[in-house]
Amino acid sequence: MTQEVFTDLLAELVGSHGLHGSMRMTDREVLAITLYILSQNESMRGAMERFQHSSETISRYFSVGLSALESLAKQVIKPLDPTFSRTPAEIRQDRRYMPFFKDCIGAIDGTHVDARVSNEEKVAFIGRSGSTTQNVMAVCDFNMCFTFIMPGWEGSAHDSRIFKSATRNPHYSFPHPPQGKYYLLDAGYPLQRGYLKLYPDTRYHIPDFERASNVTRNRKEVFNKRHSSLRGVIEQTFGVWKKKWVILRDMPPYPFPKQVQIVIATMTIHNYIRRHPSRHDVDFLNAEANQRETVEDSSDNQMSSSMLRDDSEQLTICNKEGEGATEMAAIREQITNALVNM
Repeated sequence: MTQEVFTDLLAELVGSHGLHGSMRMTDREVLAITLYILSQNESMRGAMERFQHSSETISRYFSVGLSALESLAKQVIKPLDPTFSRTPAEIRQDRRYMPFFKDCIGAIDGTHVDARVSNEEKVAFIGRSGSTTQNVMAVCDFNMCFTFIMPGWEGSAHDSRIFKSATRNPHYSFPHPPQGKYYLLDAGYPLQRGYLKLYPDTRYHIPDFERASNVTRNRKEVFNKRHSSLRGVIEQTFGVWKKKWVILRDMPPYPFPKQVQIVIATMTIHNYIRRHPSRHDVDFLNAEANQRETVEDSSDNQMSSSMLRDDSEQLTICNKEGEGATEMAAIREQITNALVNM
């Protein structure tokens, strides 16, 4: 991060979130040590040599830094507009999505972070890659900021299970979409009121379309391609987050609660940097540049008129989904018709 962002973050953490030093350790050093360990995945011994403090002192104040960032998370990991009253600027100013997705307020997905657990716990934490991971569900807006996070789940936990826990338990204060608004989801989540997923059993991911010269074969693919393009913001957000914080790719053997703290702390700093008035961060700027290149390279190739009609009945899946699935399937149909006839 830039010096300006560091200085402002330090003032915020010291002033409102309990970050503190001691007679021999300044507040500035506490934050610097915390960021150094998170960004470089440096060992306590390495940090000890860099900052010339004992390993016990480094360990203690790393915990102080994590706790302060965890406190800040309550302030910065949330929607800027909790009422979702306005269409996001990223949709409003992009003719690919406006007016089709004008009521969309964000995207939801899960990601896996390296985890270190005891031998007794390993089976539950083995994720899709075959290694032990922490499954983290997140919601993001179209500015690549996290607006809700649900860390700490075992790598084997299914995304839909985490989603149901997050959205049904009032304790987690999930930012539910108001009437008429919705989040974008992939196939791992239920179609239900306020949550719009793709057409099942239909090509969806952008690389699949790129391999087919961006040709869409039917109306469902037209919707899925546009849905995938817009929902891609969550993958970009995860990408920026993991690139900046090396510790997430090779987690040290801290107690698992501390590993969860590290996830929360790094997501907090991610949002703080992105929302800082300076708006200058190399990783975010590169992500935006890559997105512009993808847009230019993946323009829709028009379907033939013979493929505009699709006789398959997509409403038959609604009784397997969540409450309000029929309503969301109808919205999906309306958007599809508008995209096909534009």
